[in-house]
Amino acid sequence: MRKRKIYINLIIIIVLAFFALNTAFPNIKLPYFPEKPFKLGLDLQGGTHLVYQADLSKIEEDERGEAMQGLKDVIERRVNLFGVVEPKVQLQQTPEHQRLIVELPGVKDVTQAIEMIGKTPYLEFKEEIEEEPYFLTTKLTGRYLKKAQLAFDQTTFEPQVLLEFNSEGKEIFKDLTTKNVGKRLAIFIDNVLISAPVVQEVISGGKAQITGRFTNEEAKELARNLNAGALPVPIKLISQNTIGPILGKISLEKSLKAGIIGFLAVFLFMIIFYRVSGILACMSLIIYAGILLSLFKLVPVTLTLAGIGGTILSVGMAVDANVLIFERMKEERKEGEGFSRAVETGFSRAWPSIRDSNLTTLIVALIMFSFGTSFVKGFALTLSFGILVSMFSALFIVRTFLRSFMGTRLEKVKWLWG
Repeated sequence: MRKRKIYINLIIIIVLAFFALNTAFPNIKLPYFPEKPFKLGLDLQGGTHLVYQADLSKIEEDERGEAMQGLKDVIERRVNLFGVVEPKVQLQQTPEHQRLIVELPGVKDVTQAIEMIGKTPYLEFKEEIEEEPYFLTTKLTGRYLKKAQLAFDQTTFEPQVLLEFNSEGKEIFKDLTTKNVGKRLAIFIDNVLISAPVVQEVISGGKAQITGRFTNEEAKELARNLNAGALPVPIKLISQNTIGPILGKISLEKSLKAGIIGFLAVFLFMIIFYRVSGILACMSLIIYAGILLSLFKLVPVTLTLAGIGGTILSVGMAVDANVLIFERMKEERKEGEGFSRAVETGFSRAWPSIRDSNLTTLIVALIMFSFGTSFVKGFALTLSFGILVSMFSALFIVRTFLRSFMGTRLEKVKWLWG
């Protein structure tokens, strides 16, 4: 029964290795799998890294978070319209600074991108005309909107968005609703349609509501975008870093070279010191690499120089687990234990050290990911993935490989096992 379990585990490892390696390295000529490229960061692919400072001096303290999030939504929409492949927009908020970080991989016209991003979001209302789906520009713009907020219908409890205009906007809005009852009044931000509610009646109080089959999140996002178009949130470019594609390619090549050298050095060390056990560990490391790289593709993880550094470091963690196990096995063999007993005892006694060392590293990586910048997060994320896969590699794959030699003639040849 035990042999049967070992064979089943070996089949699982072979199938897993097949899929992982073919996903990570589609050029190894195994049966065809859809090829999915790695997602590369700016330092490897080339592009532009922009940092903007937001001026929130005219925004109330309790509204600044929503204003920044709304601004982020608008900037994301702008860079997507600009045609940038997989842009990245994120907020960096501290008590002293409110900043917006924009990463534009492979961007060609930096000047145009900067000009487009730097504009204050523009909100406008347009009335429907007969030549649908065309809308006519009106005088009602974001400067007349006092605020927009999420609310819930007291009868149906469905989410809705409440609008409130200032005194001047109230009169413009009244005139618009008077002549557009039964028609749509479209709302645009940066010439992008975000909502087109139908005017049900004349609205004279300067307050209106947008209803529809919204989810809570959709209604909240609409309110945030409306506020972003109305609030004066200018942004100023304070940092620009452009990396050419040639420099990114050189960085990628050097990183891959470092990774290959690291793997070969580890292979040589393990084989010299642990012989057959080391060969089995090297086989597991190849599978480990396939699983890890396929995860990077499938999640996907954006690979940067820092991320590759975290990946290479995790290889060392994987080897460290194997070293602990093999040294425990050698101690058991010196005390006269048989091969099978040495394998099981080696794993059981090495496990507490492996668990504690990897757990503490994962905790540190989690802290780095939670509070670090983008490059630090990349390092922490790849390191975390690497540690988890390395534990699986050492505790399942290597263990299964060693168990497959139990009861064979090779287990009795002591010098083969270091």
